[in-house]
Amino acid sequence: MIVSGGIMKKKGANGLHNIKVNLMLVLVSAGMLLAGCGADEQKSYTEQGMAAVQALEYEEALNLFKNARDEGEDEQLLYRGMGLAYMGLTQYEDAITYLEAALHAGGSKVEDVDFDINYYLATAYYKTGRAQDAIDAYGAILALRPREKNAYYLRGCVKLSQGDFEGAQLDFGEAVALDGTDYDQMIRIYMALEEYGYKDAGLVYLQNALTENEKSISDYDMGRICYYMGDYENARNYLTRLKTTTDYGAALYLGRTYEALGDYNYASGIYADYTQNDQSKAEIYNQLGLCRMKMGEYESALTAFQAAMNIEDNGMMQTLKFNEIVTYEYMRDYKTAAALMSSYLRSYPDDETAKREYEFLQTR
Repeated sequence: MIVSGGIMKKKGANGLHNIKVNLMLVLVSAGMLLAGCGADEQKSYTEQGMAAVQALEYEEALNLFKNARDEGEDEQLLYRGMGLAYMGLTQYEDAITYLEAALHAGGSKVEDVDFDINYYLATAYYKTGRAQDAIDAYGAILALRPREKNAYYLRGCVKLSQGDFEGAQLDFGEAVALDGTDYDQMIRIYMALEEYGYKDAGLVYLQNALTENEKSISDYDMGRICYYMGDYENARNYLTRLKTTTDYGAALYLGRTYEALGDYNYASGIYADYTQNDQSKAEIYNQLGLCRMKMGEYESALTAFQAAMNIEDNGMMQTLKFNEIVTYEYMRDYKTAAALMSSYLRSYPDDETAKREYEFLQTR
């Protein structure tokens, strides 16, 4: 269980136990895929359950994890899996019960998987309105791993959501101090602060990144930071130095820069050229689809979204499914859009925007 001083383990215990800020479900070395048997061996029920979680088949996953429990498989891993399945179903109280059970089921030694579980548990606490418990959970992680920058960042996000701007700033500052060249993190901090009305404070992180790393920062990082700062002319200048037909990041941000400048035709050309060389990047296809929607080319937009959906483990299936539905709406195919939205809400039942959209579709 989580206590303010750290991660407490009970050996042999068997008891069960678009928010505004994007609280990432951070995975540590245990990862979503469990270490398992060789290719020629039968997968355990727990492994099958985790595969079902990844496929968003949460009810099937729960059945598999229950079979795993009946077969006496590793309790910590199967309870962890049940927690993740309940999170997928947005049943966060049940998720907390099983994630806490997973912590109890482990040994007395704190392992990587315990940190992984605590990250999920913090998110579940937040989702149920238990912000202080989420803050304490991140604090427990930091008590044992004081250089865990993601925990500082995520705790800062929770504090920000609770109106504790000063506390959030302290945590964000700690995260940046641990790695002054983690530009992804600085951009996430900027986006969180902007979302809560502290854009100027967020811009300070980006400006400091440019100033403090002026001699070592790459054209790519310079370009994307300029993009987030709204300096689209300089963003374009830095990013056009790169090979956007083969450089994923450069293509993504140069395309976004042209979108920000209102040139959707040129942006879509960048994305389309990139897909000629690499068909594995869902975000490129998604941006291509969005551009084509802006241009009124709905059939082409639909093709782009569906191409992205066919990419295995694309990491953005919810966004893609929603964009597909919206495209059908623009095409005035309300029957297909309604059917897809019904399926979407079974997978993502806490999407309030989608619920309102479904009510509209049912009237068409």
